[in-house]
Amino acid sequence: MPQIILEDFNLAAAERRLCVAALDLAGNMVGAAQLLGITRHALKRRIIKLQIVYPRPAEPAPGSTRE
Repeated sequence: MPQIILEDFNLAAAERRLCVAALDLAGNMVGAAQLLGITRHALKRRIIKLQIVYPRPAEPAPGSTRE
């Protein structure tokens, strides 16, 4: 599991970084909730409270163009 280094003692910022990292690592909400040891519903509440954009907008494929 990756190590997360906190820049300060801001609890909300730490919670946000942990949620984002878990979502990135797991790739889905159920897996992220399991990594964090909370329910999917609890993670969803945190996503809303912390204003985390999830699912993240898809990035365009390399070499593709939009017209």
